[in-house]
Amino acid sequence: MIGYIQAEEAAKRWNISIRQIQNLCKTGRIDGAVKFGTTWAVPETAEKPTRTGKGKPGRKTKTSEVN
Repeated sequence: MIGYIQAEEAAKRWNISIRQIQNLCKTGRIDGAVKFGTTWAVPETAEKPTRTGKGKPGRKTKTSEVN
C-alpha cells in the first residue's frame, strides 16, 4: 500500500518495540493507522506519539506525597 509502512519499519524509525507500535495503533494514538489481517500499516508521515505523562491510576507521585 502506497503511503504506508509496516509496524516493524515504524519501530525502527522511532526506536521503540514492535509491540509498542501495535499498542499505539490499537489505542488510536497513531492517526491513520490501519490493520490488515494481523499487520498494522502506519502512514509514512505519521509522527511518533508523545507520552501523556499521566502515570498509572492510584499511584502516588512524589509531589502528591505530603507529610
